[in-house]
Amino acid sequence: MIDSWRDEIWRFVALTVVGVLLGLLADNVALGLLLVFAPYLAWHLYNLNRLVRWLRQGKQFTPPESSGIWDDVFEHIFRLQQRNRKRKRNLRRMLKRFHKITVALPDAAVELQPSSEEIEWWNSAAAKYLGFVYPRDTGQRISNLLRHPAFLAYLHSGNYDQEVEIPSPVNEDITLRIRIIPYSGNRRLLIARDMTRMQKLERTREDFVANVSHELRTPLTVISGYLETLLDAPECGEAFGPQLRSMQVQTERMNRIVEDLMLLSRLESEVPKVDAEPVQVGRMLQSIVNQARELSGLEAHRIELDVDPDLCIKGREPELYSAFSNLVFNAVRYTPAGGRIKVSWKDTEQGPRFAVEDSGVGIEPHHIPRITERFYRVDAGRSRSRGGTGLGLAIVKHVLLRHQTVLEINSEPGVGSAFQCRFAPQRRISCDQDTD
Repeated sequence: MIDSWRDEIWRFVALTVVGVLLGLLADNVALGLLLVFAPYLAWHLYNLNRLVRWLRQGKQFTPPESSGIWDDVFEHIFRLQQRNRKRKRNLRRMLKRFHKITVALPDAAVELQPSSEEIEWWNSAAAKYLGFVYPRDTGQRISNLLRHPAFLAYLHSGNYDQEVEIPSPVNEDITLRIRIIPYSGNRRLLIARDMTRMQKLERTREDFVANVSHELRTPLTVISGYLETLLDAPECGEAFGPQLRSMQVQTERMNRIVEDLMLLSRLESEVPKVDAEPVQVGRMLQSIVNQARELSGLEAHRIELDVDPDLCIKGREPELYSAFSNLVFNAVRYTPAGGRIKVSWKDTEQGPRFAVEDSGVGIEPHHIPRITERFYRVDAGRSRSRGGTGLGLAIVKHVLLRHQTVLEINSEPGVGSAFQCRFAPQRRISCDQDTD
């Protein structure tokens, strides 16, 4: 290309010299230059016209024949065309593989058109679970085909971090978990998964836990009654006192586990009530802190209470009492004797905030994501020795989820932990409001 440009420049210089000489001979330099450069310009226009026609035709693969700089232009464009054709072939192969993969997926996949709710493409699973028919539903608005209120609210919210579960429009016995994934700026991909089997297994597990917990209550009550009777009997109390008291402690612990299991099962399965009642949180926390001081006993923890007595929220008082008391009592159990525990209830710009801070043993970072799982223990031996059931934080998580908030945990081993949650501003009410 550099050689062609050099030759072209020399050709231009030579023509200029020839044109000037002819003009001097004819006593008209402009005429001489015109006579020389007219054919040169015509040659360039001719090649430019050939280039335009070649590009317009598109189907002609071989470039036009020429010479000089134009031969290099045609050759470079021809090479670009070859590279572009190769990229297109590769892209077509990739698209075919992608379509084969998505067609083979067991989950329904639906692609929406850019910045639109209109359907552009779907796989065979979408036809099976969502009832889409080709070509009838191509270009249809997905909100016209999936009319479930929960899905429409999810689609129009623009917040796709969570998922939504709806019955299949084809078969109401099938439960679909739908998630929308934004990509490429203004495109959206809808994924729907059949959760019917998982839902049945989860329901079976919940029923099993609830039934077992219920069935355990009666024998535990009988055992607890007999233990009290034996401890009151002089001949048994003197001979087997330590053993009977140990059995009584473990029976009480089993009772607490059963009660927590039943509460957790109810929280997971029961539909939250819409008509939440005003909750006097300040008064509730005062009662919880008094119990925490009794639990602390000889360990003499410094428990501080900082609450706004005029701040109340709409919620379910028994559930909130269970969640808040679990957090406070956990702080007592896992804070060394003489440690500091602060319980606060304040209003913030983001909404009412409940927090429990302690100077306890702290939690390693890798434990925090799993700490709200049922029976998950950071230190199993310490938890059992302190009377923990391993269900407290699981109960807290489910109670807060039913109140549309989450538990935030910050902890540093050897320094302490901070548990807090913020309720939506819409739940904030004045404690002066009538609670009838």
